[in-house]
Amino acid sequence: MTTTAAGPTAGPVAADTAVVRFENVGKAYGGVRAVDGLSLCLHPGETVALLGPNGAGKSSTLDLLLGLRHPDSGSVRVFGTSPREALVAGRVGAMLQSGGLMEDVTVAELVALTCSLHPRPYPAGEVLARAGITQIADRPVDKLSGGQEQRVRFALATAGANDLIVLDEPTTGMDVTARQAFWATMREQADAGRTVLFATHYLEEADAIADRVLVLHRGRLLADGTAGEIKAMAGARRISFELEEGADQALLRELPFLASLEVTGGRVRIQSHDADGTVHAVYALGLRPRALEVTAPGLEQAFVAITEAEEARTA
Repeated sequence: MTTTAAGPTAGPVAADTAVVRFENVGKAYGGVRAVDGLSLCLHPGETVALLGPNGAGKSSTLDLLLGLRHPDSGSVRVFGTSPREALVAGRVGAMLQSGGLMEDVTVAELVALTCSLHPRPYPAGEVLARAGITQIADRPVDKLSGGQEQRVRFALATAGANDLIVLDEPTTGMDVTARQAFWATMREQADAGRTVLFATHYLEEADAIADRVLVLHRGRLLADGTAGEIKAMAGARRISFELEEGADQALLRELPFLASLEVTGGRVRIQSHDADGTVHAVYALGLRPRALEVTAPGLEQAFVAITEAEEARTA
């Protein structure tokens, strides 16, 4: 084991070694299939966002990955071993929504205890500083605000040199500054070769932070790609421009590749399956648009489109 500015490391993980592998995993609770034939593979150094509406199976998937639950079918392997073996070896750190923090101790005492139990610990002072909780180190854990509790959970998840960090809605309750500091630290962890998997409802975080996005729906994997690739799955691009009030809307409805058209005052908003073709046709009709903008759908719009299409398909 060596020590760097980022802390102790366990040596490089082979580039072709899967960090996490789900193979046709199923998990049901009564008549509800929370995870349904899920197969996926995570690789070293990736920052991966896990997205899905409520009930999509995100928390169940994380529970299976962490060995908190066992699959009914299929297999879950973490660093080629069972989730429990990977946890005992100190290769996995987790920050979960569920479960309370230990009471009747200070923040510093809780962090020090967690560090002492980790097979490859960081110094407790370093852990406190990284999580931005040095100033509240002497405060009782049960006297913390929601955002402070989240930062303490973050500290506990990064108390040692884990090769995989699993985060469930990690920035809930944090203010903007704390969120920015949190994700800067997570990027440092990924740059050091560690894998970061996080479930979030903040799609702007997934768009800005994740190298890869997984979209779950009813326990199944609907999409797997970069944020750009996921956005492209939504199809139509957005075109917006201004025209003089009173412009003939009938002309606009003749434009090719339209998915939708909205005219409010002098502002025209279009969704098009071929933005270049639609814009070319605007000029061909003799229209003279001002303040022309062409944008791809955001991750939120893509997410909604993907999940709504699946709902329609299975209705």
